[in-house]
Formats: sequence, structure tokens, C-alpha cells
Amino acid sequence: MKSFFKIFLATLLALVIFSLIGFFILMGIVGGLASSDKPTVGARAVLVVDLEDYYQEIAEENPLAQIGGGENSDKPALYDLIRIIRHAKSDSAVKGIYLRCGSNANGFASGESIRNALADFKTSNKFVIAYGDVISQSGYRVANIASKIYCNPKGGVDWRGYAVQLAFLKGTLQKLEIEPQIFYAGKFKSATEPFRETQMTDANRQQTSELINSLYGHMLLQTAEARKLDTATLHRYANESLIRSASDAYRYGLVDGLKYDDEVKDEIKKLVGIGKYDGLNYITAAKYMKAVEIKRDGKDKIAVIFAQGDIIDGKGERDMIGSESYRALVRKARLDKNIKAIVFRINSGGGSALASEVIWRELTLAKAEKPVIVSFGDVAASGGYYLACNADSIFAEHNTITGSIGVFTMLPNMQKFFNNKLGMTFDGVKTSPDADALTVTKPLTEAQKRYLQNGVDSTYFDFKTRVAEGRKLDINYVDSIGQGRVWIGSKALELKLVDRIGSLDDAIDCAARMAKLTNYRLREFPDKRSWMDILLGSKDAAPQAALRKELGEDGFRTYQTIKRVKSMTGVMQARMPFEIVFE
Repeated sequence: MKSFFKIFLATLLALVIFSLIGFFILMGIVGGLASSDKPTVGARAVLVVDLEDYYQEIAEENPLAQIGGGENSDKPALYDLIRIIRHAKSDSAVKGIYLRCGSNANGFASGESIRNALADFKTSNKFVIAYGDVISQSGYRVANIASKIYCNPKGGVDWRGYAVQLAFLKGTLQKLEIEPQIFYAGKFKSATEPFRETQMTDANRQQTSELINSLYGHMLLQTAEARKLDTATLHRYANESLIRSASDAYRYGLVDGLKYDDEVKDEIKKLVGIGKYDGLNYITAAKYMKAVEIKRDGKDKIAVIFAQGDIIDGKGERDMIGSESYRALVRKARLDKNIKAIVFRINSGGGSALASEVIWRELTLAKAEKPVIVSFGDVAASGGYYLACNADSIFAEHNTITGSIGVFTMLPNMQKFFNNKLGMTFDGVKTSPDADALTVTKPLTEAQKRYLQNGVDSTYFDFKTRVAEGRKLDINYVDSIGQGRVWIGSKALELKLVDRIGSLDDAIDCAARMAKLTNYRLREFPDKRSWMDILLGSKDAAPQAALRKELGEDGFRTYQTIKRVKSMTGVMQARMPFEIVFE
């Protein structure tokens, strides 16, 4: 028997060692496949920018696609795309840009950044040709800057104006006998409205109307300037439903012609100076990023920390702003003597108030040692604004959604649902009267309700205090523009919530000036992950990608909204309304 165990253990050890060796050999092969040769741009190239791709703040990495030979293995981040377009402007090998604008997966501020980069590219006298079979309004608000816009003769341009529709669950919860116990500070804090109302409150209708009209007016103004029309005429097109077909879009000046895909490509061939039967040298943004060097070089460093997604306690995933993860990133930049300034880029509708405070604290410590500049993306509201309020300077895009200075928490009482719908009952023991205060299986007592409301009011006071001190404003003034109200970037500038209307590049330039730097490079955080980290890191990445593909962007947003409800239960939230989707 002793001999048997010796042989068994030796065999097991050999198997383990062999498995480990095999694993690392396999990983080495995969790594070798993933590190493909650097591509070349080639002659008479046409850069392809597809608005259907969602350009996140943090690059989307997928080394498995590299193994399969795909060009879009590492989808560029938004700032990567801006730098790609800028580099292509001065690259003699790139003759123009082909903009696919049928749909646009990017938000208002992201679209503004792309549009501005395309406008700058045009100053090089290179072409920007935009095309879509059917061009959505979101696609058109970027494409209107193009040298020429074409759509399919049987397609068209969506020109209906903007609309926002919110879903309300109060009636559903009543049918299920679920009581949403809600506590909030701020009459405009509409994140809990879907659970406590059957329609928009007057306050929410007011703020949403002003927001949507500001965004729509900005789009009309840009279109009018680009297409040599006036805003009143463009507004009339929508009011009178005049754009019903592709021919209408052409007749009323929204597009430059009606062409099929092959006809557009024939025109591009003429523009780059090749024959009808020659192949076009299309190069995707992902491939171009691999072929050229888009990042600047220099002696000193400016840290650029990209923060996107919900603000949560703990570490979080890559598409979240985890308090532990981002505290560590800011601290790393703060303690690095070679980093002379920090630019913190925010694209977040908020989340946990405590997590926001944790990151705010680390940014405040950093500000005491070096310049800290904040740049806003599509959204920097509630907790997203909390992070920013003590920076040396805040930059927002004209159509950034920001503000939402307010707090809420909620705790559903599901006792009747369990009892009457499922036949479930609960019993237990406890060491103190409030030990089970945060359970969903029974209603809160009046004392517990007062405790939660006091917690919300206290957190709101802290939030207002942070803003008042950071922005050098009177706390009563902060309360008057707070109350959970959402503002557009240009209005936030008037209200002194931000300092400048500008891009991430503008924020970086400001950081360089404050740090007195001329020769610098960017140190970007979070670090790019290795292919092994990606493969072994997040167990949720593949299912999330599959869900996004299956449900589409609208369906995936709904899924994420439902998923957030659990994280908000019993936790103080500095979060803007669930999701503002413009149609």
C-alpha cells in the first residue's frame, strides 16, 4: 500500500508538472500568434471611421481576434480615434476619410469630439466622404461636417427631432405587491421616479425638456452652419415631417446625392487618383493605429486617468470605476515624481456616494502636490461630478450631461410579494432591534425610515459642501442649482460648475501649462492588460459581449439598468436618472 501511494503521488506530481508546462507552452504559442507583424499603411490609403463602433474611454481589448487574424482585435478608445484622425491629417499616405454614418453608437460629447477631429482633418484639404444606407439622427449629427454626404437612393435620413421616453414601474410593483421604500434629497433627483411615479414629475419634465431642447438646438445650429441652411428651416423639416424619403433628404439639402455603395466607392477612387478597376486601399482605424505612432514623446509625464462606468465600492471590472482601483491609480500618479500633472477623464453617471468620496479624497491629496485637471466625456453627473468638484480646472464638452448634485437610496419591501405571490414566509432571531433593518422581507419601521432619510440628507449636505468648497461657491447657491438637477455642459459653464468648454486635448494642454511643461508625454491609466490577463481576468467579459451583440445597444442598456437596481438597494447613491436615451 505504501508503494502504491508513492507511485500515485509521483504520477500525480508528474501530471501536474506536465499540465503546467503544457499550459505555458500553449500560452507562449498563443502569445506568439497574438503579436503579429506591424501592418503598413500603403499608398493612397483611405481611413475608415465607422460610427457604428462604440469608442469607449478605455480601449476594448480582444487578443483572440488577433489570433484569428482580425484587424479589430483592439478597438481604439475614443481618444485613440481622435489621435488617429489627427495623425492621418498630416500623413501623406492617407488621402481622405470614409465615414460610415448609418448609425452612431456614441454619445453626444463623444460624437462632438469625433466631429471636431473630422473638421480639423478637413483643413488639410483632404476629403471626408460620409455614407449610410439609412442615416440616423445620431449618425447625421457627426456626418454633417463631411465634405460630401450620400445615402442610398432607397434609404433616407432620419429627421424627426429628438424624443425621450421613460418607463415607470410603479403600477407593476403594485401588482406584484412590492413597496419601493425610497429616500432622496433634491426635487430633481429623478432616478427613483420609475418606482414611485406613473409619469414624469413637473420638475423632471422641466429639466428633461430643457436638456433635450439644448441638445437639439446645438445639432440644428451645427447642421445649419455646415449645410448652409438656417435653423428655423431645419426645425420646420422635422415639425412638418418633410423628410420622408431619400429624395426628400436630397431635395431639402441634407445630403449631397443619392448613391449606392459602389457609386460612392467609384467617386472615392477618382478622388485618390486610381482607376475604376483598381482596388481601394481602405485602412481601418484599428489597423492604422498599429501601423503608425499616434502617441507623443517627451521627457516629463502627464498622467491621464480614464474613468468610465458606474462608480462602485471595491475594485470593480474594467468598465466600472471601483473605489479601490481608482484610489490606487490616482495615488500611483500622485507619488510618481516623474508625473508632473494629472488629467482625470470622467464618463460616468455616478453610483456609490461613499466610493465617490474615496476617490475624491485621493484626487484632493494629489491636487496639493501637482495640478489636477478634469475632463468630462458624455456624462459626468452626480457621483461623476462629485469626483471632479475639487479639481484645479474642469473641462466639459458643450453637450456633456453633468450636474445632478443629489442623493438617494432605496430598499424594497417584498413581504407581501413573498407571502401572497410565492407563499413564502420568513422567521429568524437577532441580537438587536435593527440588526435586520436592511432586509427586503419586511417593511421598515418609522424609526428606520427616519434613519435612512437622515443618512440621505447628511450625504447630500456633504456633497454640497464638497462642491461649494471646491468651486468656491456659496453652499446655498449650490443647493439652488443642485437638487439633483441635470445640466448640459454649456449651461454648467454659466452656472460655474465647470471652467471651460473643451476637449480632452484642451484639458491636457491646460495641465501642461499649469505644470510649466513643453516637452512631455502621456502616461495613460489604467494600464493596457496583457493577453493572459484578459483571457484569465474577467469571467463576465464574453457573456457581456454576447449579450450586447444579441440585444443591441438599446436592449443592452435596459439590461444594465435592471442589473443596477440590486447594487442600489440600501446604499447611498449619487447617481443621475437611470438612463436618458434620446431617439
